[in-house]
Amino acid sequence: MLQEVLALPIEYKIFYAVLVFSWTVYVWEAYLAYRQRKIYRTTMHVPTELGKIMDSETFEKSRLYQLDKSNFGFWSGLYSETEGTLILLLGGIPFLWKVSGNLTAHFGLGPEYEISQSLGFLMLATLFSAFTGLPWSLYNTFVIEEKHGFNQQTLGFFLKDAVKKFAVTQCILLPVTSLLLYIIKIGGDYFFIYAWLFTLTVSLILVTIYADYIAPLFDKFTPLPEGELKSEIESMAMSIQFPLTKVYVVEGSKRSSHSNAYFYGFFKNKRIVLFDTLLEDYSPLNKTERAGTGEETEATENESKSKPKNKKQGCNNPEVLAVLGHELGHWKLGHTVKNIVISQMNSFLCFFLFAVLIGRKELFMAFGFHDSQPTLIGLMIIFQFIFSPYNELLSFCLTVLSRRFEFQADAFARGMGRSSELYSALIKLNKDNLGFPVADWLFSMWHYSHPPLLERLRALTGPKQD
Repeated sequence: MLQEVLALPIEYKIFYAVLVFSWTVYVWEAYLAYRQRKIYRTTMHVPTELGKIMDSETFEKSRLYQLDKSNFGFWSGLYSETEGTLILLLGGIPFLWKVSGNLTAHFGLGPEYEISQSLGFLMLATLFSAFTGLPWSLYNTFVIEEKHGFNQQTLGFFLKDAVKKFAVTQCILLPVTSLLLYIIKIGGDYFFIYAWLFTLTVSLILVTIYADYIAPLFDKFTPLPEGELKSEIESMAMSIQFPLTKVYVVEGSKRSSHSNAYFYGFFKNKRIVLFDTLLEDYSPLNKTERAGTGEETEATENESKSKPKNKKQGCNNPEVLAVLGHELGHWKLGHTVKNIVISQMNSFLCFFLFAVLIGRKELFMAFGFHDSQPTLIGLMIIFQFIFSPYNELLSFCLTVLSRRFEFQADAFARGMGRSSELYSALIKLNKDNLGFPVADWLFSMWHYSHPPLLERLRALTGPKQD
């Protein structure tokens, strides 16, 4: 058997190696999820260590929520892996490439117009992905999230949102891809440098414009009104020389009851965004908004549910400031810059290796391309399939690094004198989002980009560390 495998042409070896590795990763992930599901099923009572910070009712709600999510993840993951395998075995990629060629031929564009055919391929592939993923997304939103009180969307709002996301994605993806392919085509021997610089520029532009021009297409952003909270946020930012220009509140409650906060922007133009579900005292703003233009209020009420099923506890002002102290700690400690540098070093390495491998015809033959070597297909094969072992290793290393950064950001907020407020905020946010505080050590190590709740609470109350 081994001799027969070794005697196979190299393109077959590549193809089967990709399939075997993909299923190996799936089995590993499924095993980790099984270990965590076992925790959800067997941990029926609040552990003694959690007795003072979590009541039994919340503990049971979070256990059932996470168990439902894990079961859903198992079936959706199995479907995704099976679908991907069938696409490869049945020649789905070369078939879709041929269909996109026939499509462009209707407009008088022959095979020499490879970039046009590539854009047709991308649009068809994303359409296929959107339609096959829609039932899973609907079930997740209107069964699991609905059952546990998080979903605030109506079906009409959800579908309109999905169409809008698809349209915006195409408006960004197609022009960027066409320019990238053009750069690779004309870049000569050093095209990988120009391609990397182009993707770096695009990513910086997208990060800069996202919250100002893209995110408002989906959610309403309102400047945080003048008051005690805004004054204290500005004062805290000034104390660490954070160049804050604006503070926004995003109306995340029309979509979900989950909460979040983040900052964005480059150089001297930083903005902070708070989800309304994070703010305990934001309801007066909602009342003021409802008292405004009746037309806007009516539209909002028609698009999303007017009464959330779970009234979110949120955080009081000192706790919100502690959460922001943590987020600003990421900036002050250089975590954002470090992540960008790591990302771009990885991007440059991948483009360099792509330049080395793109001329290997057997890579294309392995996936059914015997007569042509389209650049877009080469990008897909090399970045998605050939680099998959490297991508898995890199993902794990970044997860470990992220947990380290989270501890450091917590320590920074503690150094600002906000330890007790962050402690209570973490408990509230865990409760509001039904986070389960008990985790299997292997599942946690592999998946958690944030440390488990108990570890963060211990670090906040334990001796200070450098």
